[in-house]
Amino acid sequence: MNDQDTGLRARLVAAGVELVTGEGVHALTLREIARHAGVSHGAPRRYFATHVELLSAIARHGFDELAAALAAADQAAGTGPRERLAALARAYLDYAAAAPGMFELMFRHDLLEGSGIGLRQTSLPLFETFTRLVARVRPPSGAEPAAVAGALWANLHGLAQLRAWGSLQLATGGDDIEPLLRAALAAHLGPEER
Repeated sequence: MNDQDTGLRARLVAAGVELVTGEGVHALTLREIARHAGVSHGAPRRYFATHVELLSAIARHGFDELAAALAAADQAAGTGPRERLAALARAYLDYAAAAPGMFELMFRHDLLEGSGIGLRQTSLPLFETFTRLVARVRPPSGAEPAAVAGALWANLHGLAQLRAWGSLQLATGGDDIEPLLRAALAAHLGPEER
């Protein structure tokens, strides 16, 4: 692939990132991405074998952004595993709130399945960090750290999704997600030691 091809691939991904950020997942048609990138509607097929492959390249961008946000949060957190988990959880929820379209795309495996791009290589290390920290906290349930990390992640993802839909406001009467985050951490990790 020459520099021009690499540049056009990057331009198509950037156009998709702009579309999903501004308009959501529904805007990510091949024609709309091509139009937004300023190329013919057939151009994406020359650089991405399938629509799924292009969507996955856009999602990879989101996972890279999320990884950077989590790394920054982890760096700024204290040294204890529980405070690191809380910082990572907040960063996850903050990313979901800041980039709802991208967040949705990243976890829409029904749209990304079979892309061959290997999104697991990008997303799995994020989950493994949660799992290692959960193992250090030693949850009182006796469950395997990966199971507790999975349950915590599912809870965080649910909080993010319900907040995006406006459902948390209806259920709790407020917009503050912090009490819900603290409750989720306590539910999965046990009460904080004082």
